[in-house]
Amino acid sequence: MTTTPRHAPSAGNPFKVAMAEGHHRIGLWLSLGDPYCAEMCASSGFDWLLVDGEHGPNDLRSLLFQLQAVTAAGGHPVVRVVQGKTALIKQVLDIGAQTLLVPMVDTAEQARAIVAATRYPPQGIRGEASPIVRASRWGARTDYLQHANDEVCLLVQAESVTALDNLEAICAVDGVDGVFIGPADLAASMGHLGNASHPEVQAAIDTAITRVKHSGKAAGVLTGDPDQARHYLALGAQFVAVGLDVSLLMQAVRQRAADFSLGPASPSSADGPY
Repeated sequence: MTTTPRHAPSAGNPFKVAMAEGHHRIGLWLSLGDPYCAEMCASSGFDWLLVDGEHGPNDLRSLLFQLQAVTAAGGHPVVRVVQGKTALIKQVLDIGAQTLLVPMVDTAEQARAIVAATRYPPQGIRGEASPIVRASRWGARTDYLQHANDEVCLLVQAESVTALDNLEAICAVDGVDGVFIGPADLAASMGHLGNASHPEVQAAIDTAITRVKHSGKAAGVLTGDPDQARHYLALGAQFVAVGLDVSLLMQAVRQRAADFSLGPASPSSADGPY
């Protein structure tokens, strides 16, 4: 007897559609590596939640658990992989991620290789095992292979002087949907390690956002300062993360300890960019 799934698997990528249509999307960074926290944050109304596989204490299975938690709570998960390696990207796509953020992309050549890793042949080199992976609902979504390439939203991080030198070329790569400006590593690359608020760094970020926008791609950035976030949005940034779970938690915990003279108050810069 053949059975039909009670609920048809959903298709499409609303985040990618929003970027293509020029809409703003406000996000939150998830660095705790915990699905319970991810579910809590996803239920609060953010447009997207960044599950951090680069600096968060995550492995493939913990990324999967957070994808499940964020999706169940009605949020859109964006997964930052630890690096843009083909095998790593394949694994993250197979567990159901549609929107990826890839760090440390300095050249158009790197960007093209990452695009290829996210696409099935003939457009790319992604390995095919759709009947046994979560991305296709374990084969229940029979049109997955026909639509998977188009549903991937690829965001790459420009976070070095070299990347800014090559920014227009990176933006011109077909298959790159957006470019995220990484303040902390950009500051280090510019000789201002640990000081992303330095005027030279901030000027470079502002200029980069404008350049990405003029190139026809979506620009993104992270800041824990609400006024700065509004500034970036006014410049044309489309996907802006406005805080990190770790920093927001530690600010609140330190402040409560300080209220009872148990420790220092939360530093104003605790929600630094990554």
